[in-house]
Order: sequence, then structure tokens, then C-alpha cells
Amino acid sequence: MSALEEVFRAEHGRAVAVLTRQLGSLDLAEEAVAEAFAVAAATWPTRGVPPSPAGWVVTTARNRAIDRLRRDAVGTAKTAQLALLQAQPELVDVGAVRDDQFRLLFTCCHPALAPEARVALTLRMVAGLSTAAIARAFLVPEATMAARITRAKKKIAAARIPYRVPEAVDLPARLGSVLAVVALVGTEAHSPAGGDEPTRDDLLEEAVRLARLLVELLPDEPETRGLLALLLLTASRRPARVVDGVLVPLDAQDRTRWSRVHREEGQELVRTCLRTGRPGPFQVQAAIAAVHADAPTWADTDWAQVVALYDQLPATPVVALNRAVAVAELDGPSVGLALVDRIGLDRSPVFHAVRADLLRRLDRPAEAAAAYAAALDRTSNAAERADLEWRRSRLSG
Repeated sequence: MSALEEVFRAEHGRAVAVLTRQLGSLDLAEEAVAEAFAVAAATWPTRGVPPSPAGWVVTTARNRAIDRLRRDAVGTAKTAQLALLQAQPELVDVGAVRDDQFRLLFTCCHPALAPEARVALTLRMVAGLSTAAIARAFLVPEATMAARITRAKKKIAAARIPYRVPEAVDLPARLGSVLAVVALVGTEAHSPAGGDEPTRDDLLEEAVRLARLLVELLPDEPETRGLLALLLLTASRRPARVVDGVLVPLDAQDRTRWSRVHREEGQELVRTCLRTGRPGPFQVQAAIAAVHADAPTWADTDWAQVVALYDQLPATPVVALNRAVAVAELDGPSVGLALVDRIGLDRSPVFHAVRADLLRRLDRPAEAAAAYAAALDRTSNAAERADLEWRRSRLSG
């Protein structure tokens, strides 16, 4: 089943995008791809993985869609969909990018959808993230996220939102949602919501690929470069983030193992952004990552600069938590803890893990143990759980 999971992670988004172009229906495309993977789950363990698993998934999904349309071809709409799929016409590209997933990305980020729905739907359709993973990214219950995604798909169908890359004049209104989507794919890659893997390299590569496409599409927009820089600097830490299958937090990483290629490209992009003089949230986040990349160790980090950069970002709970970590390094754990205790992020395991680490540094082991337990209750990723258990085991008393 690991081979099937690997194909699902790599090809789900592409398959949905291709079938959406061929079918003209996001719902039908997703259902057809889901059926194809169900067939794979039933047949691959005994028959083996096909030579071209990606092509097999698309072909099987297409055949399933044809079968369903034939069964349901009562009205003219279904008949038209069936004719469109069987004919497989070469559609004329609209916009600058010839990429099915990129078209789907902009479709899911249409202004007719609420901002939260745009991001959630794109993470589900384009990146293939589970509803549970997306719910974690938004810090909401899974049932709430499932309903949000369903409503967004219905809105696309009802509003007949086109499947295309928008014209240049329409891009600015759509860019914020697209950037947020790609960033959240990178976040899920860096810290998966569940499973046994400490990181998702496939998702991070996908986020970098989409960010590069955004830079290609909008070369004069500094925020696209800022996002790409942030993702590259995050990717540079991969060789040191997991050692012998064990998750290594940033403060304990051997930075000599960081990828020089990714780090240098990311830092050069940050310098390019600074020269434009048009700062934005992703550029600031990339600048923070660059400060970490400049420091040979955690202790050598320019924490005053990190705090100053966080002060330039919107004051969201997540930004406040990260800023509190930096303040704790600059002014001490008691000051950092006072800031953390003002933040309402009870659903986040990171919030409780940060709080536990600060309590440990203040020699309050009982409270730290309770905070580690709260963090463990809120994460299902095996690597993160192992790291939290190890941290808890170091407590005295």
C-alpha cells in the first residue's frame, strides 16, 4: 500500500486537474479520481503497480467518468459532458501558463468564493491534502472544514466559474489566495498533520514548483519571490530536520547539514525583494528565515532583528506565538511565557509545545508535563509525538 500512497500524494492533484479540464466538472473529476484510487487499492496489491501509475490513474478515472455519464446521460448537460470527454478536444489555453494544476489553482481561488473556502478547496483539490490536514492548518474541527469544502464546490458549479488562468488585469485580486494556498502546502509539508513521516518532501517540492510558476507568471510581483524564497529557505533545512528517522527541532539542528543550494537561492531572492522596496507578508517571513539561515547556531541568531521583523507582520495568533518565542530568546523565558499565555491557540499542538518548553526552562516541571500532554493530545503525527515524548522525558521531578 505504500506504493499506492506515494502515487496518491504525487498524482492526485494532477489527475483531478486533468479530469476537470476534460470533464468541465470539478465534482465529477474528484469522484472519478477517487474511484480510480479505490480500484488501485483493490487490484495493485495482487497485480502489482502498473508501469506508468500516473497514466493508469488518469485513464482509469476517465473510464469511470465515461461509465457514470453513460448511466446518468438523461439530460442534455450529461450528454454534452459525455461527448466532451469522449472527443477529448484540445482546449485553447487562456493565460500565460500551460499547466492543468495551475488552471485549477486559479479556479479554486476565484473571488466569488470566500477567502477561507478558496484556500481550503485548493488544498483539497490541487494538493490532495486530507480534510483533517486542512482542518489542522486552519485550526478548526474536521467537520467544519468538510462542510466548507462542500459549499465551495457547490458555489463553483452554481456560479459556473471558468476553468482557466485569469487575464493579467484579474490577477491581483486572485493572487493573495493563491499565495496563501501555496504557503499552506509548504506548511503541511514541513509539519504533516498525521502519519508516520516527519516531513513531506513531495509536498514541499510541489509548493516550490507552484511558487516558481507564480514567479514566472508575475515576474514583477515581489510577494511571489518572497514566497519562493521562504519555501526554499524552509527546504534548505530538510537534511538536518530529520536524522536517522528522528525529528530534530530548529534549535538543535546541525546547520552545516543545511542545503547550501537552497539556502543561497533563497537568500538571493530575499535580497532581490529588499531592493524593490515594496515589502509584504511573505517577503517579511522570508527575511526572518534568512536571519536564521545567516546564523551558524540557534544561540547566534539575531533575535532583536527577528522580533523587529515579526512586528511588521499582521498580528495574528500564529505570528504572536512565533514572536513570543523570539522574545523569550531575547528577554528570557518568563517574558516569553507571559506573551504566550495571552494567545488563544488551544487547538494548536505547537502552542502547547512552546508553552511546555518555556515552563521547562523556568524549572516548573509539573506544569511543563501538563503542557506537553496537551500538545500530544492535539497531534497525530508519529514523528512529532516522538519528539514531544522525548522532551517530556527530560523533565525532572
